[in-house]
Amino acid sequence: MDKVRILPTFILGFFIFIGLLSLGYFISDAFLKSKDLERTVVVKGLSEKEVLADVVIMPIKITQTSNDLESLIQKIDLDTKEIIKFLNDNGLKDQDITLGAVSIVDKMANEFSNQEFSMRYLASKVINIYSNEVEKIRALNGKLSELSQKGILFKTDDYDTKIEYIYTNLNDIKPNMIEEATSNARTVAQKFAQDSNSKLGKIKKATQGQFEVVSRDKNSEHIKKVRIVSTIEYYLAD
Repeated sequence: MDKVRILPTFILGFFIFIGLLSLGYFISDAFLKSKDLERTVVVKGLSEKEVLADVVIMPIKITQTSNDLESLIQKIDLDTKEIIKFLNDNGLKDQDITLGAVSIVDKMANEFSNQEFSMRYLASKVINIYSNEVEKIRALNGKLSELSQKGILFKTDDYDTKIEYIYTNLNDIKPNMIEEATSNARTVAQKFAQDSNSKLGKIKKATQGQFEVVSRDKNSEHIKKVRIVSTIEYYLAD
């Protein structure tokens, strides 16, 4: 009776063993094939382009000193009118000019200062230019010295009155630059595949970097360099 039971159990166990062995083979084979499919190469594609800024922001800071507060404010007002006239005469529109508030410092109001001042009050005001006529403003900047001949004290393109050039048409050049970066990345990947006796497959993963806009150099702030780097991972096949 026991022998009769042992035989079917043995047969069942044998087939289970064969089944597990076959399953292991197919899993192993599938794993190896999966590994083959996972052969990839990661490359980077670069695109760079030089463009001209299309917006300029130029602050002009005027200053005056006096011991009389009323006359000081009058001086600032006269300087402001003279500068606006100068800007208008050189083709600037009123809508491109913004006037800041007058800032007045009383040097004697500092209780911790023991210095003697020849002038008690210091007044300053910022006239801000915002324009898309970049070349006109650059030419105008070279003429500002004419204001000094009229006794107007001012400064521009200093640490607190820095001229700023901006490029605002990035969306217009983005598609072509992305296409160029992708094409450059594919060229590099194809060269790698060729050198490794492989064939370049489809894209597995692609990452677009951030667009970077910087000045070409410190002496050409109005010329901008736009840069994008794309990272792309390709499949490789034999």
